[in-house]
Amino acid sequence: MKHPRVLKLYNSLSGKKEIFNPIVPGHVGMYVCGPTVYSDVHLGNCRTFTSFDIIYRYLLHLGYKVRYVRNITDVGHLTDDGEDRMAKGAKVAQLEPMEVAQHYSVGFHDMMRIFNNMPPSIEPRATGHIPEQIEMVQDILDRGYAYERNGSVYFNVIKFSQEHPGIYGQLSGRVIDELMSETRDNLKNQEEKSHPADFAIWMKARPQDLMVWKSPWSTGFPGWHLECSAMSTKYLGKTFDIHGGGNDLKFPHHENEVAQSNGACGCSPANYWLHTNMLLLNGKKMSKSDGNTINPPQLFSGDSEHISKAYSPMAIRFFMLQAHYRSTLDITDDGLQAAEKGFKKLMDTYALLQKLPVDAREFDGSETEHDRAILALIEDAYQGMDDDFNTAIALASLSELGGYVNKLTHKQLAQSDVAPWVLERMKSAFNTFLFDIFGLKEEVAKEDGTVENLMELILELRANARAQKDWTSSDKIRDALAGAGIQVKDGKEGVSWEKA
Repeated sequence: MKHPRVLKLYNSLSGKKEIFNPIVPGHVGMYVCGPTVYSDVHLGNCRTFTSFDIIYRYLLHLGYKVRYVRNITDVGHLTDDGEDRMAKGAKVAQLEPMEVAQHYSVGFHDMMRIFNNMPPSIEPRATGHIPEQIEMVQDILDRGYAYERNGSVYFNVIKFSQEHPGIYGQLSGRVIDELMSETRDNLKNQEEKSHPADFAIWMKARPQDLMVWKSPWSTGFPGWHLECSAMSTKYLGKTFDIHGGGNDLKFPHHENEVAQSNGACGCSPANYWLHTNMLLLNGKKMSKSDGNTINPPQLFSGDSEHISKAYSPMAIRFFMLQAHYRSTLDITDDGLQAAEKGFKKLMDTYALLQKLPVDAREFDGSETEHDRAILALIEDAYQGMDDDFNTAIALASLSELGGYVNKLTHKQLAQSDVAPWVLERMKSAFNTFLFDIFGLKEEVAKEDGTVENLMELILELRANARAQKDWTSSDKIRDALAGAGIQVKDGKEGVSWEKA
């Protein structure tokens, strides 16, 4: 266990920063809502999961034993017209729903690895936890906070709010009068509800529904909101430390999770709620309908009207690090170019730092002004991370440390101006922040300037698409690379590439 630091988290539930005190000292239980695997993971998801990867890494660095649970939603997440997203994707592709889930789960994991995100401790699938969800529905019914209607079961928001005032609406900041007057989920059979604010926790299947299970109430499927409540409870307990996700999940998804857990056991699911903010593109919200959108493969290949060139995964990760996870992040070509230069400069600084010799002077207890300045900057970097995981502050401190590295390298500072143990401390801090906390990694470039590691990852994505017989995606990747001046060759001995 490392020396404890005072870590502050912005808790969406209270709307303020709070000192982090885990339920069990030295241990952290963290649940993050994962992807619905009916389509390719989008860039907003990548930012959210990268942000929580950094949070996970910093908690581990501080010495906590972390159980990080991130689910896979493969049933129950409905479209606006009340159809399950997985089933809809399966019908369009003429596949089984589990084929769709497997295909996009593989793609999601590939993308997480490309961005160098660590895998969670546990990654439960909703379809693998139907008994737990049925049990939670029954618990809510037994406590009187749900009702069955024609085979479907609905959470009684009105009754819960009357008996537990101040809970429902606290997370999203909505007042109860607003919640009572609006319909929040576009489910089928709205007329079955006692009130429009109620939400389904079990849905009776229609003849055309593909993914169904038997329950005491009907053959059907669980509500999307209930899935996360059941899976987080199973692996982290009725109340755990941190629940995370994108800001768009705050309402109704997370608000309903709070209600369900209270309804099932009379307890709040998590003590700290953390939410990432949205991505913008050129100052506007991303939208497919007006063409203001970009996806990760387009960033990697440069095949988009919004950017002038291709960017490596680590340059994009560095770009994300420059903004606090609770701030909006505006993707622009200029911003990405600046991030690419910033990432290269930081990695070059790290390489120079490792080459600096450490002399054999013994520590005599004295410190120079340069020693104190270097140690203060290292502490500033840690304090930035302690302040709700503010990577922007930590990066700025490392950048200032880079100035000392350059001065030592170019003899503007004498070696005797910095104590050996301080130089060692700076080397250790750079290594820790760059690789252990920020999750960056060195990218080895070929002589022609093409990033070798990036090409390997892109070709692996293409190979996975081919293995799934997804020829459209495979050809799209090949054509995008061709447009970037890279020729892919499929031969008997494997796949190779060269500059066209």
